[in-house]
Amino acid sequence: MKTRDLAYVALFAALVAVLGLVPPVPVAGFPVPITAQTLGVMLAGSVLGARRGGLALLVFLAVVAVGAPVLSGGRGGLSVFAGPTAGFLYSWPVAAFVVGALTQLTWRRFNLAWSLLANLAGGVVVIYAIAIPLTTFFADVSLATSFTSSMTFVPGDIVKGVLASVVAVAVHKAYPVIELPARRRPVTG
Repeated sequence: MKTRDLAYVALFAALVAVLGLVPPVPVAGFPVPITAQTLGVMLAGSVLGARRGGLALLVFLAVVAVGAPVLSGGRGGLSVFAGPTAGFLYSWPVAAFVVGALTQLTWRRFNLAWSLLANLAGGVVVIYAIAIPLTTFFADVSLATSFTSSMTFVPGDIVKGVLASVVAVAVHKAYPVIELPARRRPVTG
């Protein structure tokens, strides 16, 4: 990995930590709050691509694991990986990777619509697909409760997806960070 790649990974891990300064919004009857940090997950994938975006979230989770209070509400340490929010935390590197992979697939025709599709598919669908069942397990709530309570997050996550998409399109136009391999030309004889 190049030094520049490491700097990007560290920068986006720090961005997710900064978004943790936004106070969490509690959801009545559900142990998982609404946070701004999923915006960072979407931005990491859509700006850095699959590999670096996923790695940025792995670095962030390593910082959480060593006890840094960088999660929303000032939480950190190993206990959060077995608590009610664990499913969301586990989903973040996968979600950033998926957002990045979808962004890279649409790179040559990348625009706001493709960016929004990537951010909503990876940053909402993937997160909920992983987090809802794990929340059921870690928070000791029914699958129905986990599902219906998580749906209260969807409007805010759509707003975050739109915001991440607008930022990603602007960044890609001004300073494209994702580098794709050059197209190979067919060999003619």
